Amino acid sequence: MKRTARLRTPADFGLAIQQSRLAHGMSQSELAEEIGISQSAVSEIESGKSTIHLRRLLAMAGATGLELTATWREDDETGG
Repeated sequence: MKRTARLRTPADFGLAIQQSRLAHGMSQSELAEEIGISQSAVSEIESGKSTIHLRRLLAMAGATGLELTATWREDDETGG
C-alpha cells in the first residue's frame, strides 16, 4: 500500500517520518544508527519538535506555493 501525506507543519513532517519508519519495521534506535544521530533526536523529530530550519523551510514553501508531500510504501510491497 502506498501512503501519502501533505507536509505543512513540523508535526506533519514528524508523523510522516514515524509512519514510514514503522511501515518498514524500524525502531527509532535503528533509524538513528543508520543516519548517525541519537535516538532522542529521532524522537524529537517524530514528535513534531520544530526547528528554526524546518520552520523556515515550511514558510518558504508556503510563500512560494510549493506543496511538500511525503510518500512511502508498506514494507511488504516490492519496489519497481
